[in-house]
Amino acid sequence: MNAAALACAPSGTSWDGIDWIAVQRRVKGLQARIVKAVQDGRHNKARALQWLLTHSFSGKALAVKRVSENKGKNTPGVDKVTWNTPRAKIVAIESLKRRGYSPLPLRRVLIPKKNGKTRPLEFLR
Repeated sequence: MNAAALACAPSGTSWDGIDWIAVQRRVKGLQARIVKAVQDGRHNKARALQWLLTHSFSGKALAVKRVSENKGKNTPGVDKVTWNTPRAKIVAIESLKRRGYSPLPLRRVLIPKKNGKTRPLEFLR
């Protein structure tokens, strides 16, 4: 299978229909190729492979799976959205794009800790 076929989501994909073993194999293979390219000093090749990983369906699907099925899965992010349903997870995979993203400004406040010191907390305005 070529890289172009892996970059796009298969039509009619359902969350339960994703072959997670194949997805993990593809991501691990790309990560290994990135490591090898960096070790060989081929930084342009590593950059191209990073682009391929971040734009591939497998990379996006595994990222959404790791975020939505970990210990903090019920904690919403800065957009106040959690991905609890399989449909929401598929929509999240499809929405992972670089175009159209504009970060919102953050506000930083210092909150007290138990030991008397403070730590920064950032949140949306």
